[in-house]
Amino acid sequence: MNSSAGPADFGRVDPDGTVYVRTADGERAVGQIPDVSADEALAFYVRRFEALEVEVGLLEARIGGGALSPDEAKHSVNQVKASVAAANAVGDLAGLAARLEALAPAIAEQSEARKAERAKQLEATRETKEKMVTEAETLAQGNDWRGGVNRFRSLLDEWKALPRIDRATDDALWHRFSAARTTYTRRRKVQFAEQSAKRDQAKAAKEQIIAEARQLADSTEWGPTAGAFRDLMTRWKAAGAAPRDVDDALWAEFRAIQDGFFNNRASVLSEQDAEFKANLDAKLALLDEAEATLVPVTDLAAGRAGFRSFLEKYNQYGRVPREQVRTLDARVKALEAAVRRAEEDEWRRTDPEARARAEDTVAMLDAEIAKLTEKIAKAEARGDAKAADKARESIATYTTWLDQAKATLADFQA
Repeated sequence: MNSSAGPADFGRVDPDGTVYVRTADGERAVGQIPDVSADEALAFYVRRFEALEVEVGLLEARIGGGALSPDEAKHSVNQVKASVAAANAVGDLAGLAARLEALAPAIAEQSEARKAERAKQLEATRETKEKMVTEAETLAQGNDWRGGVNRFRSLLDEWKALPRIDRATDDALWHRFSAARTTYTRRRKVQFAEQSAKRDQAKAAKEQIIAEARQLADSTEWGPTAGAFRDLMTRWKAAGAAPRDVDDALWAEFRAIQDGFFNNRASVLSEQDAEFKANLDAKLALLDEAEATLVPVTDLAAGRAGFRSFLEKYNQYGRVPREQVRTLDARVKALEAAVRRAEEDEWRRTDPEARARAEDTVAMLDAEIAKLTEKIAKAEARGDAKAADKARESIATYTTWLDQAKATLADFQA
């Protein structure tokens, strides 16, 4: 048949109104419309063909544009094929069937592309899941108890959002991921149980510290009690943290007791310091006078008497402010040291044994110098210049020592 033939060229109408369509297998009756003209009857069944033709065209466009998956495309083509094969319509039904058959290569190509893309996606999914499993196993062995549990939740949500891969691989990866999550959860529970036990122990220890602090609160033994409070503070820090809901309350209670004691101490000592101010002024005046009149000590007897008089007056005054005690003690000790040095100097000057040792030293050095002088004369007489020079060097050394020994002996004669 001419390729330019229209749909109506594939049909005919009997006088009784029966309409036939020509196919490769011969004519086939498609229906009967009596009491109308042949053209009208034929046109009715041509319109049916044209509807099928539109459906095939739409299917070609959707498949060509990738709007259907390969499976959906195959299913739709088979449905339309069945409709064309059994269609009560007039037109080139074989041509429609051929157009439908021509879609097979495109569908096959899309199917292969889909398979390749899915394989690529599955490989990417497998790599992603393996990374997630590796991270989960690392987390399971770590000690990030707060961030780790949040990360496991995120990993689980991400895992659920990923597609499944082949069953064996997917099940194996899930088993590793689940095992890591279980390990982490068990370790976290053990850690929290240990922490809870430690917090309970810390609570009991801090309650005991508070009980001991209450017993110290009203003490007026300021020094020892302050030391005891410092020891309690050391124990408090070493006790660790109690449960969060009670730790702050325990600390507030302990701090209030401690502050109460130290505030009382500060108040009492402040009052005492005011009383001690007059003593300080008096003692400072005595020290100024003693330092001006006694130091340096030139007369040992007067120095001793002056220092004794100073101490008698100094000790008549009571306590001074705490921050001044060391300064005053240092000045008193300096006066005492000055008198003591004068005593030691006096003893050295009057010690008969030391004087005798000094005299013996001077005599011995004089004798050595005399011997060396005699050696020089003998050496020069025999022309031994080297021996004479060596003896002169020795005399120079002995002379230096002799000067020092005479100075020491002069101290005893002063």
